[in-house]
Amino acid sequence: MICTDVMQDASEIIHYDETGIPIYIRKGCLSSYPDMRALCHWHEDIEWIYIIEGEMNYEINGKKVLLKKNDCIIVNSTQMHFGYANKKQDCLFICILFHPSLLHFNAHLYERYVKPFIECSALEYIHYASVSLEGKTISKHLLDIFSLKEQALPAYEFEVLEHFIAIWKIVYIQFQSQINQKNETSDTDIVIQKRMVSHIYQHYGEPLTLEDIASSVHVSKSKCCIIFRKYLQQSPIDFLNAYRLEVACNLLKSTDYTITQIATACGFNHLSYFSKIFYRKYNCKPRELRINNTMP
Repeated sequence: MICTDVMQDASEIIHYDETGIPIYIRKGCLSSYPDMRALCHWHEDIEWIYIIEGEMNYEINGKKVLLKKNDCIIVNSTQMHFGYANKKQDCLFICILFHPSLLHFNAHLYERYVKPFIECSALEYIHYASVSLEGKTISKHLLDIFSLKEQALPAYEFEVLEHFIAIWKIVYIQFQSQINQKNETSDTDIVIQKRMVSHIYQHYGEPLTLEDIASSVHVSKSKCCIIFRKYLQQSPIDFLNAYRLEVACNLLKSTDYTITQIATACGFNHLSYFSKIFYRKYNCKPRELRINNTMP
C-alpha cells in the first residue's frame, strides 16, 4: 500500500508505469490496504477493475456495487470512488487506468466518441457481470492488457492502446443513447463531499476538528456527518485519522524522521494517542512497522 498523493484539488496523482505515457496497470489485493479498504479518491483517468479471485465492494459517488469473480467495472473520469472488502474476505484484482488523452489521436474522433462519454453525468460507472456477453469480451481485453504489461515487450504500449480502443468501441455502442443525452442534473452533496475531502487532504497536519471540516464548505456539523456517512460510510474524524495514519505509514517507511516528528507532522499532538490508534489499525507499533518496513 502506497500513500495517496494528491493534487491541489485533492484529485489523485497517478504514478504511471512510465513517465509520459498515461497508463497504469497493476495486480493488487485488498489485504495490502489498512482494514482492507482503499481511501476515497478521484482522478481524470478512466479506471477499470477486474476481479480475479474473491469479491469487492466498490463505491462510486455513494452508490455501492458488489464485484464478484470475473466481474469488471469502468469508473468514469473524476468520479469519487473506493473499494473495500466484502465480509472481511480478501480480493485479488487487476487495476488499469488510462488517461482520456490517449484517445486524443484525432480531434474529431475525440470530440465525437470520447468527450461526450467523460462529460456524461449519467454515466458515473458501468458494471459488467461475468455472465454478460459484453463483460466476457471486455474482461478478455483487460486480461490481455495485463499480460502485455507483464511481458513488457518492445512497443507493447501500442497493443495496449489497441485494446483500449476496442473496449471503448464496445462501451460507446452499448451506451450511445445515454451518452448523447443532455443531463443537467448534479448532486450538490457530491460536490460538498469532494471539497471536504480536499480540505482534509490539504490540512491533515493541522489540528482539524469536525467544526473546521464542516466550516470549510459552510455546512452544519450534522450535515457534514450525514454526507460522510452517505458517501464514505465513515465519520469525518475517522476519515481524517485514516488518512493521517496512511501518510504516517509512508513516512515511517520512506524517511528517517523520528516517530515523534512523524506523529506531529501528521496532526497528532500526543505520541501516546498516535501509537494507540496506529496499533489499533495496523496491529503493530510504529517502531515495529519501521523495522519490518512492510505493511502488516
